[in-house]
Amino acid sequence: MRFAKAAGLAVVIAGVVGAAAFWFLTEPQRLDAQTVALLDKGDATRGERIFWAGGCTSCHARPKSEGDARLELAGGLELKTPFGTFVPPNISSDPNDGIGKWSAADFGNAMLRGVSPDGQHFYPAFPYASYIRMKPEDIADLYAFMKTLPAVQGKAAENQLSFPFSVRRGLGLWKLLFLSPNPAIALPADAPEAAHAGQYLVEGPGHCGECHTPRNLAGGSDKGRWLAGAVAAEGNGKVPNITPSEQGIGSWSAGDIVTYLETGFTPEFDSVGGAMVAVQKNMAQLPAADREAIAAYLKAVPAQANGY
Repeated sequence: MRFAKAAGLAVVIAGVVGAAAFWFLTEPQRLDAQTVALLDKGDATRGERIFWAGGCTSCHARPKSEGDARLELAGGLELKTPFGTFVPPNISSDPNDGIGKWSAADFGNAMLRGVSPDGQHFYPAFPYASYIRMKPEDIADLYAFMKTLPAVQGKAAENQLSFPFSVRRGLGLWKLLFLSPNPAIALPADAPEAAHAGQYLVEGPGHCGECHTPRNLAGGSDKGRWLAGAVAAEGNGKVPNITPSEQGIGSWSAGDIVTYLETGFTPEFDSVGGAMVAVQKNMAQLPAADREAIAAYLKAVPAQANGY
């Protein structure tokens, strides 16, 4: 009897300790004061470049928006994945339905830590696993530009997720495994300066690896197969290999890549399709030097067999 009671007590204690450890390990981690101090000094003119590099319109503009309507960031696109349906929110400057009341610190914590103003984890369908590699100064510039965009009323629909994916707290463990500001890959020692500039754009604001890199069972990017192509997040179709391999875009010159990003046409005169249409429209807004840097990076990354 005494043994049974002791065993039961041990189980209870172990449960309490385990729960406490889980709560501690999954606590949302915010930016330090030194980084926050850099976020109020942004420039909206510079921020427009980061806006297009970051692809904000691809998910947060109303579906099928064209022209100036792409700057009305009302959200609402449905991203259907094996984990459930994610719906990007309204991130316009509306103070009630958008992010108009967010401080620079709120915005920085969302972008660089995946933490909401009320202290919850954002789901990584919001690509903060890439944005964490961005410079605080660029975040500040983007914040300044976002404040110039139209305020749009109306909240987007809620995510539709089943248990256990509906428990946000558990994302703290996911972040411990997969959230890192380090570069996704090491470039060759002789990589040109332009490739290093492109690395920042591709691995950070451009978040190309979020779609073009296969994921493991926990939903983390498999960096050993970086940009090797993947099954589309929606489960239908494939996102192409964009490494310089025969199965990827090895036959494309750097100029071909630049032309594709600017015009949407491949070297074979095929045109961009699917989800890449919105991405290419964003890339076309960048300075020519940025598209050239992206091309230099894609020519310098390790060649990979298809990741799907």
